[in-house]
Amino acid sequence: MEKQFPEVVMPKCPAIQLLKGQKAIVTGANSGIGKAVAIALGHAGADVVVNYLVGEDDAESVCKEIRQCGSAAMAILADVSNEQQVEDMFEQARASFGTIDILVNNAGIQRDAPFEQMTLQQWRQVIDVNLTGQFLCAREAIREFKRRGVNPEVSCSAGKIICMSSVHELVPWAGHVNYAASKGGVMLMMKSIAQEVAPYRIRVNSIGPGAIRTSINRPAWETKEAYEKLMKLVPYKRIGEPEDIARAAVWLASDEADYINGTTLFIDGGMTLYPGFTENG
Repeated sequence: MEKQFPEVVMPKCPAIQLLKGQKAIVTGANSGIGKAVAIALGHAGADVVVNYLVGEDDAESVCKEIRQCGSAAMAILADVSNEQQVEDMFEQARASFGTIDILVNNAGIQRDAPFEQMTLQQWRQVIDVNLTGQFLCAREAIREFKRRGVNPEVSCSAGKIICMSSVHELVPWAGHVNYAASKGGVMLMMKSIAQEVAPYRIRVNSIGPGAIRTSINRPAWETKEAYEKLMKLVPYKRIGEPEDIARAAVWLASDEADYINGTTLFIDGGMTLYPGFTENG
């Protein structure tokens, strides 16, 4: 289908690097939103761990693009739902980069089914990756942030965590109960962690994407008919691009957003504005 709007393009190697000297981990960074975020952090000056579970070649390609701007990058295979693998990933990151300043908890999956047909395995897979995986990575990040404390030459905070949530932390989603439950859990986990660690100058926030052009939701946008149906839910009348999320992640991780804590930034073209009520319901 021909695009109905200009494609969003990230600037290559921006002159102002908001994250210069910082070290980041982005989970699920070999494709989609995670890939765009990892590249954007690298272009903003951060050295980046590109986490992946499958797709080593794709992860290495992301690293190559990050290095083109002079930032360091390394790909690390780790299942975020596995405690030992998460601990090992952070240990490798510290060994290579010295510390971690930014965690983007992006890895996520869908295993959709009508509720009465949903298997326990489908439920557990989604909760394990989308919620428990974020818990395990955030826990390791908090431990590192507390150990190191604030380094004012790098950032005015001790560390930043960005949880990748969804509009479905608010919006119910029939046929996707496990996914919506996981994102609702992410929302209150994020807020609770933020409340607890704020005195240590650690910031924890979420990004809530709406409809974004990625392979995970390809059936929703790849045909003209599907795209037109999707746009009924998006007042701004265009699908989001991974780069829309990436730009916001860079800013949210920077000192420019230092007084933002415990908040979800929805990037959804207005999907959470209840567009069904546009014409008085």
